Amino acid sequence: MSTSAAVVNYAPDPGSVEVREFPKPTIGSHDVLVEVAAVGVCGSDLHQWSASHSWPVNYPVVLGHEFAGTIVEVGTDVTNWSEGDRIASETAAVIDPDNPMSRRGLYNLDPNRKGFGYGVDGAMTRYTRVPARCLHRVPGDLAFEHAALTEPCCVAYNSVVENSRINPGDRVLVIGPGTIGILCAAMAKMSGGDVAVLGLESDQKRFRVAEQYGCETLTDAKDWCLQRDGLGADVVIDAAGVSQTLKLAIDLVRPAGWITKVGWGPKPLGFSIDPLVQKNVTLQGSFSHHWTIWERVLALLASGQLDVTPIIGGCWGLEDWHESFEQMHGGEIVKAILKPASA
Repeated sequence: MSTSAAVVNYAPDPGSVEVREFPKPTIGSHDVLVEVAAVGVCGSDLHQWSASHSWPVNYPVVLGHEFAGTIVEVGTDVTNWSEGDRIASETAAVIDPDNPMSRRGLYNLDPNRKGFGYGVDGAMTRYTRVPARCLHRVPGDLAFEHAALTEPCCVAYNSVVENSRINPGDRVLVIGPGTIGILCAAMAKMSGGDVAVLGLESDQKRFRVAEQYGCETLTDAKDWCLQRDGLGADVVIDAAGVSQTLKLAIDLVRPAGWITKVGWGPKPLGFSIDPLVQKNVTLQGSFSHHWTIWERVLALLASGQLDVTPIIGGCWGLEDWHESFEQMHGGEIVKAILKPASA
């Protein structure tokens, strides 16, 4: 049986990630086999590596859910796709098509959904099996390294465009200068907002990336939020990977304002949300994405309206996965790309 190297999260303990030999997948009649050209390292990959995640994982599992590549094999019942097609893939590897959410087109909210990299084997390996319904075409002039980042761009699009209420001129504060936070800030700028990104003193390198998207960067946002009329930010997007930042969002948002929570945090809140009631604030969760969002984001990437070049801190082979994880975890870069097919 043919095998390839894969980055595998093999247990729930901290540091339980290593390169293992992984068999070339066998596809079903409605699947395609993809040779992975580029796969992004996500914050969720880092959380599983450090055992700081809050979602169930089917161990052992190949990591990676942000990917693009080329179809090398097509299932017998697959139509409209051929060997050689350049694709990017959605993350909803398993869904129940009869679930009411799926039937509405919101399969990202199907409680039975399982994603690549935690529910089923992902793309940090040379070949991965993908249901054909997850596929989107990548234009020939869009680099695979950029197409692989369609997924985090879709998370940001869903958070900002679909699930937030931003009007031109609104003051929008984004908490957390990671990949999702910076992309949310970029989307908020495209929506006409006056945007600032809040982080820590140690986030200076990430701040420089956010500034390339025309955003202010802050380590204390109170004065910026109160600058216009003393009432607070119109919109706060919480993209930090901790729960406690929701309290900060409630403190900084204006009365009748809007908070969108997109960052995951495993710990309980431990504070009163009475100010949310008193301020009459809308608190909105945002999770994942769906087909329409993917098509729109790919159009933005292909046209150059959305440029992910600033967030890419480098490309690594699978054997150097640990260095790429460390670079992201330490805040040296925003986004790392692994290139399995070049191994």
